[in-house]
Amino acid sequence: MRDKKIKFVELGEKRVEKTINMLRLIKNLANRSHYEYDKEQVNKIIRALDVEMQELKSAFRSSLKKDKGFKL
Repeated sequence: MRDKKIKFVELGEKRVEKTINMLRLIKNLANRSHYEYDKEQVNKIIRALDVEMQELKSAFRSSLKKDKGFKL
């Protein structure tokens, strides 16, 4: 059990840090002096990220609910 917690922390820290760095790189795309884009393209990026974030939240919430077990 302890090994699973340690692995979760290790992987969680690495993956979250990578994700934050990638989000910062995506944010750099907003610089109009370097890139040209339209509102539709921006909305597609934001929608894709929103969908993934909602799926992430749902997966963790679902997992936490399962751990509580049955109660009346």
